[in-house]
Amino acid sequence: MTKKMLFIFNPHSGKGQIKNHLLDILDKFAKAEYDITVRPTQERLDAYNYIKNNGDKFDRIVVSGGDGTLNEAVKGLMEFDADKRPCLGYIPTGTTNDFASTLELPKSIAKSSDIAINGVPFKCDIGKFNSTTFNYVAAFGAFTDVPYDTPQETKNILGHTAYVLEGMKRLSSLPSYHVKIKYDNGEFEGDIFLCMILNATSVAGLHKTKQLKNVDLNDGLFEMLVFKRPTNLIEFQNILINLMRGENSGDEYWFVKSSYFEFECDENIKWTLDGEYGGNPKHTVINVMPSAMTFIIDKTHNMLKE
Repeated sequence: MTKKMLFIFNPHSGKGQIKNHLLDILDKFAKAEYDITVRPTQERLDAYNYIKNNGDKFDRIVVSGGDGTLNEAVKGLMEFDADKRPCLGYIPTGTTNDFASTLELPKSIAKSSDIAINGVPFKCDIGKFNSTTFNYVAAFGAFTDVPYDTPQETKNILGHTAYVLEGMKRLSSLPSYHVKIKYDNGEFEGDIFLCMILNATSVAGLHKTKQLKNVDLNDGLFEMLVFKRPTNLIEFQNILINLMRGENSGDEYWFVKSSYFEFECDENIKWTLDGEYGGNPKHTVINVMPSAMTFIIDKTHNMLKE
């Protein structure tokens, strides 16, 4: 029986490599007996708006792009009741593809498109940030605006190196924020320079820390990493070393799990959601929505073995 699929892709994501694979992808989907609607994104939020208005008409949605495009797709699907959200396949073609690494999707477009139709469903927690949603990271502070402040042309030429170079420019002027943070089992007030709320095994290209390796994508909890402001490059290096060693807390940072986070700040905080600008509220509430989205992943994903 023919099924309906929406294939929506960002033609500018990464180095625009998806354009060279379109015929093969569509042929593959057609052979799987899908009646395919194809939508190249036209502008920012186009994926979100199109899926919000049409997503419940399809049996499966496949999206191709980077973390930002995937964020839009999930945000659009979250507009529907849970029983009306189709499964979501993902072909990563962005610069960093953090969430693709978390879902253990291959970099090969051919292989990831195979998984999009032949993989298995996997329910994943989604974060609610005030009135919007995010997939894997909500963050503020040092370097968090690098992904959306780095020009797309630079990303296309240099790839992930573009983020590194842009971040290095800012080491000498790290910001600091005085915040009050509440979470399930406690609260904190103090000065920090970076905070990340995570549901990922890879973020900002990092995937080897003990904390991220132990993340469970559908346990109803997100992880929070909070960093105090380093006074020099040596302290900054020590933070990275301790993270790689898997130390959960120390003088420089600490790590907690919670289903709820609340932030109060005297000034507006510029947030990043899945690598895109997320607004600048003074007051933010983040809640975990358990098993809210169903992604299509490979049958060999490590999360399925646990």
